[in-house]
Amino acid sequence: MKKLGEYGIGIGLRLPHLNHILERKPVVDWFEIISENYMVDGGRPLATLDRILENYRVVQHGVSLYPGSSGPLNREHLKRLKALVRRTGTPWLTDHLCWGSVDGRYTHDLLPMPYTFEAARLTAKKLRQAQDFLEVPLAVENVSSYAEFHMSEMTEWEFLNEVVERADCGILLDVNNIYVSSRNHGFDPRDYVDAVDGSRVMQIHIAGHSKFEKYVLDTHDHPVIEPVWRLYELAIERFGPTPTLLEWDDHIPSFDEVHAEALKAAQYLPETAGVRG
Repeated sequence: MKKLGEYGIGIGLRLPHLNHILERKPVVDWFEIISENYMVDGGRPLATLDRILENYRVVQHGVSLYPGSSGPLNREHLKRLKALVRRTGTPWLTDHLCWGSVDGRYTHDLLPMPYTFEAARLTAKKLRQAQDFLEVPLAVENVSSYAEFHMSEMTEWEFLNEVVERADCGILLDVNNIYVSSRNHGFDPRDYVDAVDGSRVMQIHIAGHSKFEKYVLDTHDHPVIEPVWRLYELAIERFGPTPTLLEWDDHIPSFDEVHAEALKAAQYLPETAGVRG
């Protein structure tokens, strides 16, 4: 699976920055949008999105596909998602490798999965169904986790590789999530990056997090710390130039501060990657 285009470095499209973006039109390689924020029939969100699309490339990122849940995919959700895919022209679509619903009730959380072959088989089957229906390449993101299942039959990175191979889909590799989970569960994050199937890595996430006394929490409310940058450097060495997105979702500073933090990734990319700043 080839990486899709030279998308360089993007940032998440967030409400506090909208006026700045629409009025000043800063140079940004691309924006990532949360799909669910725009899966509506009309109104201000879609009108604003259309204005963004006049000047910028957009990639959709979902938070409620829940391919790891035991039940079937939500068909109405897929229909709305496909309508948004057609509206944005997103070159690929991402969501999370997790579960989050039971019998039609939703937790609205990204819950880690047991790493079993049966779970991989069922999850991959639904990812194939989603990708076929949406008619756009799909990549799944590794989530940060704070608990593990005793029934697991493999490591998280082995499970990720197993799922995407069976589903024939891509990986959105979140190096901050790898670091967070490694601190919570006591593994070497470099082992994770070294083991991932690089041919399937379509996008990378970087972000900040919060450290507490007994655990590390994926909060997206701080700059990226040095160990996460080191993981990102390793990922770029292994996978080559890959579309990279900075997430900053709480205590959001000015647009210029967020953009400057994202552009720090450029120092790890080859000069030929075409990053704009």
